[in-house]
Amino acid sequence: MKKDTCRKTVGVIAMVAMGWTVSACGEAKPPAPPPPPPPEYADKHMPDGYWNNPDIIAEGKAIYTGAENIDVNCASCHGKDGKPVKAGARDFRGTEHMKLFSDSQWFWRVSEGVKGTKMKAWKSKLSEDERWKVIAYEATFGLKDMEYSVAKKQWVPAGTSGDAPAASGESSK
Repeated sequence: MKKDTCRKTVGVIAMVAMGWTVSACGEAKPPAPPPPPPPEYADKHMPDGYWNNPDIIAEGKAIYTGAENIDVNCASCHGKDGKPVKAGARDFRGTEHMKLFSDSQWFWRVSEGVKGTKMKAWKSKLSEDERWKVIAYEATFGLKDMEYSVAKKQWVPAGTSGDAPAASGESSK
């Protein structure tokens, strides 16, 4: 009887060890790029002067945390520091994953929500300007000191996009 118990124990340990070995050998796959925004959002871009602007970021934080509007509290799912507190919420701290999204894609997702998830559409609760401010704040978690270059179609260090400025307070098109 002791031999059977010993064999079973050794067998279970061997299977667990093999499982850990196999799972450790697999490479982590990079996140899949998100779908492009629909045409009505494709030409929406962060207003000039919003990326890394302390005043805009402070306003975005007030909206994000619900201090500005009690009906809107992004932090209740995404966490005050961008680390999700609810299952399925996007983690805004992952730079490489955040870089997969253009400013237009972020604006689309915040505006319309994300199908198949609990992410709601916020366009009925937040003005266009407020949505951009929230996005500018969210970018500070994983894309600090960066901005999206429309011309280069990628994230670049702040101040190096070379994009033509948009009219003050409006989205560039």
